[in-house]
Amino acid sequence: MLQRLGWGAIADFWVSWRAAALRSRLCPVTSEANMSYVSKSLIPGEQVIYRTRISLVVFSWPALFGLMALAAWWLGFRAAAAVVLTVAVIILLPKYVAYATSEFAVTNRRLVLKVGVLSRRIVELQLSKVEAIAVDQNLLGRIFGYGNIVVTGTGGTKESFRTVSGPLNFRRAVQAEST
Repeated sequence: MLQRLGWGAIADFWVSWRAAALRSRLCPVTSEANMSYVSKSLIPGEQVIYRTRISLVVFSWPALFGLMALAAWWLGFRAAAAVVLTVAVIILLPKYVAYATSEFAVTNRRLVLKVGVLSRRIVELQLSKVEAIAVDQNLLGRIFGYGNIVVTGTGGTKESFRTVSGPLNFRRAVQAEST
């Protein structure tokens, strides 16, 4: 199927998909039930400048196992396909929870980082208290736009977050707002 589509079609799909993901981040949902932690915790006069979340790359292993299950099903190995699909779902569920419950935002006053649902980890730093934001990206991270960030606050507090989507844009937003 990939040979029929060609690499140009795959690249076009990837670019349009990334644009749709960016549009969804720029148009926040405002209904009270669907409001995010960041939206609920805004102080009067505070505005969100940049918002991101964990990268969709976290779904690559479940997707790979799903494709393997599909191939096994297509080749007639129904029992093996069911086992591989079960493994894919088991891997998918915690990844989805992590993706759905993570928020990273820069406002005009502070930095808000939230991960988790049952055991939450929330970091809120005033922009004046942020000393540095380190970004670590490997080759795949540079290609697919994700990386790890380490936020260093005054007093040496270091908080690290893995597979953040658009880490360079996140750092740039912090730097722009803190100057």
